[in-house]
Amino acid sequence: MERYDAVIVGAGAAGLNAALVLGGSRREVLLLDGGPTRNAAARAAHGVFTRDGAAPTQLKSLGLADLAPYPVTVRPGVAREVKPWEGGFALRHDGGWVHARRLLFASGVRDVLPGVPGLRARWGHTVHHCPYCDGWPNRESALGVLGSHQEGHHLALSVRAWSDRVVLLTDGPDELTNEQREDLRRVGVPVVSTPIRRLEGKDTVRVRFRDGERLTLDALFLNPTQVQRSHLPASLGCAMNAKSRVVVNEHGMTSVRGVWAAGDMTGAPQYVMSAAASGMLAAISLNTTLIHEDVRRAGAAFHKSPDGEGGEAPSGGEAS
Repeated sequence: MERYDAVIVGAGAAGLNAALVLGGSRREVLLLDGGPTRNAAARAAHGVFTRDGAAPTQLKSLGLADLAPYPVTVRPGVAREVKPWEGGFALRHDGGWVHARRLLFASGVRDVLPGVPGLRARWGHTVHHCPYCDGWPNRESALGVLGSHQEGHHLALSVRAWSDRVVLLTDGPDELTNEQREDLRRVGVPVVSTPIRRLEGKDTVRVRFRDGERLTLDALFLNPTQVQRSHLPASLGCAMNAKSRVVVNEHGMTSVRGVWAAGDMTGAPQYVMSAAASGMLAAISLNTTLIHEDVRRAGAAFHKSPDGEGGEAPSGGEAS
């Protein structure tokens, strides 16, 4: 069985940056690349330092290339099974079983899109979920927000920062309070509750309603439901919140000893740079526990000086 200091599940921004940090710490790392990232359908990523406007696929290719000098093994495939084993974990992926002293999940989430015909085909092109990523290319355009209840209300008010021409499409009952309707009226956002038949168009979004009416928009924004892409954190007993996100502390540690999580799977904020940052924090924390463990195995410890409060390894939380 191959042995690694850490196995990272997922090769998005969080997983790639975690692998970069751990590889640079001289750790033997296995990075499992489970396929296209969540934002792969998008034409460009925005708000990415030094790479604004780069395609998500390009960002991933650059991230993988950055790993070349380091002891990081990248393999395509999905993590299938995991269990505690010999002071660490045994993990089965598409290539067989491996042993890891530590695990870092960065497997992300999957968007569950509304069942509006024609929506999925336009996802990432003229239908988006993040105004911070796709607001600027659609500034001052005719924009729609698909949603109801509080989420639709909040997203419509937010999207107005990029355009004064915003309409809220609720595809049925709006589920808004009178106060929320008044909010939208005051800022000039009309509410259309007519059920949608389908979405059409190539470079625009043509909305066909069931009553025969039509509306042409430049882009449509929505906040889709999400589910975990991997069942393994839950199978290990990692605590999950009410939205099925993996609960972590400020260092990315889960409730299971020896297991970290980073990126979208831990919840908001879900941006490329945020995911990369969380991957780095989790990797530093994970490596700190390995440093402590290696020092203890040598019969030493991070003993404090009588007059000092330091004596710990570089930041990263408690040792495992």
